[in-house]
Amino acid sequence: MSERQPRYREIRVGSHLLRTAVWEGTGAQTPLLFFNGIGANIELIAPLADELSDRDIIALDAPGVGGSPAAAFPYRPWQFARMAAGVLDELGYDQVDVLGVSWGGAMAQQFAFQFGKRVRHLVLAATSAGMFMVPGKPKALMKLAHPRRYMDSDYMMKHFETLYGDEGDGADHSKRLRAPSMRGYFYQLLAGLGWTSLPFLPFIKQPTLVLAGKNDQIVPVVNARILAQCIPNARLEIVSGGHLFLVSRPDEVMPLIRDFLDKEPARRPFANSSFKGERRFRGTGKKVHPAV
Repeated sequence: MSERQPRYREIRVGSHLLRTAVWEGTGAQTPLLFFNGIGANIELIAPLADELSDRDIIALDAPGVGGSPAAAFPYRPWQFARMAAGVLDELGYDQVDVLGVSWGGAMAQQFAFQFGKRVRHLVLAATSAGMFMVPGKPKALMKLAHPRRYMDSDYMMKHFETLYGDEGDGADHSKRLRAPSMRGYFYQLLAGLGWTSLPFLPFIKQPTLVLAGKNDQIVPVVNARILAQCIPNARLEIVSGGHLFLVSRPDEVMPLIRDFLDKEPARRPFANSSFKGERRFRGTGKKVHPAV
C-alpha cells in the first residue's frame, strides 16, 4: 500500500510550538485525532493513516519530541489536552474521534474528559489508568525508562521483542524513528507521574473501544479490563501481539477500529451543542472559559 503524505505545520499554542501533521482523507468520515506513545514522533503512525484513508488523521509531536521544540517547563496531562484542543482550533476541526496508544492513551482519556463535547468516539490502545496501573515486566520497563531505543536503531532491533512482546525484526518501525530530546522525554515521563484517570473514568460517556495485546510486556491486559469496567460505554477487545499491535497486527486490529468508528453513537441530550468549554473537577463558581 502506498503511503499518503501528510501536510506538516507548526502551530503555536500558548508558549508551545507544536509540529503537527494532517493526513487528508478521501471520504467524509469524522476526523481522527491521534495521541502517540512516549517519545514517538508523528511519522510512526504513517501505517495507521494508510489504513484509515477515508478520514482526516490529525497528529502532533509532544514538546521535545519529533520536530517540536522542548517545553521550557514540565507540563501536566490537562495542559497537554489544552495543547491538542488548541491545535484542533487552529486547524478548524470541531468534533473528532480520538485514538491514543500507551502514553498517548492516557492523554486521550484526559482529552475525552476535559473536552468531552468535542469527542465522538474514543479508542484506547495498550494503555492504562495511570499511576494505579498493574505494571509490566521489569526488564521491559527498565528499557522503556530511557529513550535509547529511539536513538540507537541496533539497540531497538536487538530488544524489540523484549520491549514490545512482538515477534519480527521491527525494521519498518525502526526506520521511522526520530530521537526525542532528553528533556522532552523526561517531561513526558514526568507528566504521567502521579496522574490517574480513575476518578473521572465514570464520567467518560463516549462509546469507547479498549484494545489490549495478549503479549504486551509493558501494559498487561488486566489494565485494559480495569478501563473497560470503569468507563460506562466501553467495549474490550483482546488481540494477538504485544505493545505495538496497532502496527504489527493491522489485519486483525484495523477492522475492529474501522467498524467501531463508523458506527453512529446513540444520541444524548445536548449532543449537538456547539459549546466547547473544558470540563473541570473543581467548581470555581466562575464561567468556564474556552480551551484557548
